[in-house]
Amino acid sequence: MTQTLFILFFALILDRLVGDPDAIWRRVPHPVVLFGQAIGLMDRLFNGKRLSAETRRFNGAACIAVLLAASVLLGFVMHRLLAAIGPFGLLAEVVVVAIFLAQKSLLDHVRAVSEGLKQGGLEGGRRAVSMIVGRDPATLDEPAVCRAGIESLAENFSDGVVAPAFWYVLFGLPGL
Repeated sequence: MTQTLFILFFALILDRLVGDPDAIWRRVPHPVVLFGQAIGLMDRLFNGKRLSAETRRFNGAACIAVLLAASVLLGFVMHRLLAAIGPFGLLAEVVVVAIFLAQKSLLDHVRAVSEGLKQGGLEGGRRAVSMIVGRDPATLDEPAVCRAGIESLAENFSDGVVAPAFWYVLFGLPGL
């Protein structure tokens, strides 16, 4: 447990300092993007409108089980491989954990909303907030733009920082 907390601590620092460098993720798909693509593929293959609701529900549960099992297996294999290479494996694990954290990118996106409002007024804020929310920002006034940025930060902090850290602490790489 101590080693896991040590790794998480340094991964949080690494993510805060480096984040998700565009230069890397433009060339190689981010693991979260790959997972999203796998979900999309399974949705297209096993969630056709021609299927009954019961079949679609079963297929959805089966797809979730398969994706989770594949993730846990990959995490377990990666953990074993990194453990076998000693101190370099610990450093590599810090990097792997940092990849699955999103605190710097969240801060950057919310800071962009603030800067958009300061430099571009309401239109600048709307443009920036449109990058992080699903709603149409055209009807938002300045307080609503601020609320949308803060709500997005809170929701995505849970998904992008708290949840990965929690599952990593509980189960290591397989949990992540």
